Amino acid sequence: MKPDIKICGLKTEEAVDRAVTRGATHIGFIFFPKSPRNIAPEIAGELADRVRGRAKIVAVTVDADDEELDDIVSLLRPDMLQLHGHESPERILHVKALYGLPVMKAFSVKSADDLAGVDAYIGVADRFLFDAKAPAGSDLPGGNGISFDWKAMASLDQSVDYMLSGGLNKDNVATALSSTRVSGIDVSSGVESAPGAKDLGMIDAFFDAADAATKR
Repeated sequence: MKPDIKICGLKTEEAVDRAVTRGATHIGFIFFPKSPRNIAPEIAGELADRVRGRAKIVAVTVDADDEELDDIVSLLRPDMLQLHGHESPERILHVKALYGLPVMKAFSVKSADDLAGVDAYIGVADRFLFDAKAPAGSDLPGGNGISFDWKAMASLDQSVDYMLSGGLNKDNVATALSSTRVSGIDVSSGVESAPGAKDLGMIDAFFDAADAATKR
């Protein structure tokens, strides 16, 4: 079965259109001021309307409060919320009850030890995303263009449905797919010519590589 592919950190009509035309199942909009991919909710909503119904719209936030989420949900009308901060299981349950939307919980990983906290979220989060732990000095919890040792995924409970992120690009997506039981992959910096600037040619190359990998 082909994996889901999420292109994250989109900011332009051209990138949104190309991602979905090439087969993105999910598109992500980032609401985090420190990120070069940060976008205003009203602009994200306009971009999402171009492809609504053709791909799942994901709102990516980092420890956002209810007021921030109210604004994002009303203007973007996402299909899913991705919580990329330190949200507790209780916080996730609150958010799900408040908005009636599924939640994907992101975890930062460097080694298998970083997966110890996942069990508390099983049955609470609807899906998981495992991203590389940010390097020292980075203000960004994701989108740093680095990967982690995917062998760590072998220690994960078999019931966990997850996407893989962190340093994915056209050159390593095949390895990511073959070395894990991942059901989805998430790429952001790996299809950028500069931080926050999606490159249409790199988006094409990523999908070409992913398509080739799933046909092997």
